[in-house]
Amino acid sequence: MSDFLASQVDDLLSRGPAQRRAIAKAITLLESTRADHRVQADALLTALLPHTGRSFRLGISGVPGVGKSTFIEALGLYLIGKGHRVAVLTIDPSSTVSGGSILGDKTRMEHLSMREEAYIRPSPSSGTLGGVAEKTREAMLVCEAAGYDIVIVETVGVGQSETAVQGMTDMFVLMQLPNAGDDLQAIKKGVMELADLVVVNKADIDPDAAMRARAQISSSLRLLGMHGSPDHEPHVKTNWHPKVIQLSALKGTGVDTFWESVTEFQSLGQANCKLAQRRQHQALAWMWERIDAGLKQAFRQNPAVQASLPEMTRAVAAGQLAASTAARNLLAALAITS
Repeated sequence: MSDFLASQVDDLLSRGPAQRRAIAKAITLLESTRADHRVQADALLTALLPHTGRSFRLGISGVPGVGKSTFIEALGLYLIGKGHRVAVLTIDPSSTVSGGSILGDKTRMEHLSMREEAYIRPSPSSGTLGGVAEKTREAMLVCEAAGYDIVIVETVGVGQSETAVQGMTDMFVLMQLPNAGDDLQAIKKGVMELADLVVVNKADIDPDAAMRARAQISSSLRLLGMHGSPDHEPHVKTNWHPKVIQLSALKGTGVDTFWESVTEFQSLGQANCKLAQRRQHQALAWMWERIDAGLKQAFRQNPAVQASLPEMTRAVAAGQLAASTAARNLLAALAITS
């Protein structure tokens, strides 16, 4: 291990004033696309790996405006009051026009961001699908190594098909609004059938609507449990059965009930070994995801592909060549030179 890398690791593992700066620098290094930075980032992750895996990873998703940031601040302050250290990784959508992101979620957590026991890091999605950023998994490991025992991932405002955060956290929480749809909306496949816990937020605005939403979603979860995730099979008593709770993040009511459900989920998952199995599956999925990304990068950098790409692009744009044919020709060029 080089002296520079050893210094980075020491700063990350310390609880001193240099730690927060070291976390920020480490995540920035992980997010870099430079080849030399990728080598350094891999070495850093390898050095930190023995110090990871001791936190509880909580994924929180929901539509825009559901109150994710407000809820996370209320939850973070509650957990700090119980002696936890909380890291929050927020994902901000990147513009498809300019490529930029506002990265403003931290401003919504004004009180939490001032606490020494909390670390908040906004990151751009940079075109990554699924509601998370490309390096969110790596950033989680950095926060774990730094001693944060609760790591919360807040996705971008997502729809029904963005489920990537479920594949990188121990528990997947879906936040819903009262009056968010009818019974059919509640039972649509996708993000709902993967949720371990559903939270109906802003229940203080319309308590009756919140109660109806809770009843509709509870009914749909029972139906989805029969045909959805095997981890949620209702006839297996040792399995976790998804719940629906209602709360008001703005008023701070119901946060204690939420954390009781999370604690129950964690205890059950440790007892039946589901949490350990989930992490193993996630690690393997992460490996294959990185392989896919590496193959795509190697494809773009291949000399034969780069030589053929302009002509193929022109032919497809002019309607002279089918896009699928051009793709096969370019893949063939890669295979010949590999």
